[in-house]
Amino acid sequence: MLKEGLERKDAIALNRKEKKSLVAKGRSHGILVYAGNQAVGWCQYGPRGELPRIDSGRNYSKLDLSADQGRKLWRLTCFFVNRDFRKKGVAGVALKAALDSIQKQGGGIVEAYPPTSKEGGSWALWFGTVAMFEREGFKAHAKLGEKHLLMRKTLA
Repeated sequence: MLKEGLERKDAIALNRKEKKSLVAKGRSHGILVYAGNQAVGWCQYGPRGELPRIDSGRNYSKLDLSADQGRKLWRLTCFFVNRDFRKKGVAGVALKAALDSIQKQGGGIVEAYPPTSKEGGSWALWFGTVAMFEREGFKAHAKLGEKHLLMRKTLA
């Protein structure tokens, strides 16, 4: 999603600058998965304030989430797995580690946004799959348009 009125290269530069700022403030969360000394996968996650763009998404902003008031909301927004390690459970390992970290930080509602179709299969590389989240106890909460699903799990 490009920032309003910015060219792609400028939006990328701004995203990097904002991420570096979060890292410098100790407000950026991520999980790295290693095979020996090689990083082979990662998962970006964080509380709502760290990943606010989802709130303004056309389909997300229409949802009635008023029952969430006062509860901490976490988001799992991006996965990456090295090509040589795909289909070997790396993203699942990253997901479990992120959930463990969230639990240690007090838990709350955890959201994920996997694609609902197999078309354009590369989307699952970035967002994870419905099946991966179901294996960890996530439940479908709402459709986000025709291509994505909001899935949730509560960690007490």
